[in-house]
Amino acid sequence: MEHVLRAQQFDKKLIAQVFDAAEEMEKVVARGGSEELRGRIMASLFYAVSTRTRLSFESAMHRLGGSVISTENPQSFSDFASSFNSVGHFEDTISMVNQYADLIVLRHPDSDLVYRASDVSSIPVINAGGGDQHPTQALLDLYTIYRAIDGIDGVSVVMMGDLANSGASRSLCYFLAKYSGIKLWLVSPKELPLGQDLLEYLGRHDVRFQEIHGPGLELDETLKVSGVIYQTDLPQDYQPSENGPTREAFRIGPEMLRVIRERAIIMHPFPRVDSIAPEVDSDPRAHYFQQISNGLYIRMALLQMLFN
Repeated sequence: MEHVLRAQQFDKKLIAQVFDAAEEMEKVVARGGSEELRGRIMASLFYAVSTRTRLSFESAMHRLGGSVISTENPQSFSDFASSFNSVGHFEDTISMVNQYADLIVLRHPDSDLVYRASDVSSIPVINAGGGDQHPTQALLDLYTIYRAIDGIDGVSVVMMGDLANSGASRSLCYFLAKYSGIKLWLVSPKELPLGQDLLEYLGRHDVRFQEIHGPGLELDETLKVSGVIYQTDLPQDYQPSENGPTREAFRIGPEMLRVIRERAIIMHPFPRVDSIAPEVDSDPRAHYFQQISNGLYIRMALLQMLFN
């Protein structure tokens, strides 16, 4: 594994290796960390705002004994303005960072930039989201399912919210398509469905899926049988079409919680705005804070594997 760029690069064998390494990383954290990556430097290069992903990667590097360098407001760099319409400026930045660090964690709103970075970089590049994929988020999501349900084959998943713009949801679909017996319910406003390219990908990989575009009996029956509820927030400026579902219709609160299967797990890639009510946090089905913990272990595992 030279870089981590997209979910499609992982096969089931590699995923299993990452999960095994993540379980070991949990033990490393419990012991107070290690010095395995002492002398190694990770560069955090975030052209888009991040709190959880950036802190997770930086914590992972520190817990393995490595060091972190970063920059503030890289979106003010000259290459940010020029990278969309010319080749060279952005590549110069990546080549420059290569002289200072041993690995780059990159987030950029332009999905193509992570591939351009990997083309010129002599050190590993990790896609930290920001475009149409968020592979490390989806890996930790998959790991959370694996740990909570004791496996992935045969799992049933409700993905709900803004499926058109969620890189984490897209990457998770790519990962789930590698397993057998998966059933997906794709719940979103009609204006924000999962992309047609990904629907066709799921079909080619024999993943059963069904689209649902609002509340009602169909959604209620789905929530009663699904093992995983994967929630994402709607855009802040979301306005329902005429007679379309409101934001509240996609919100997990006490009323929806009463419908959700008793042994299901509720997940969210965060940040959540209003898609999950705070009172859900104390419910044993809420696993989104466990996702955050698992994110540390998964990212430690990836760093270890890339350096080794």
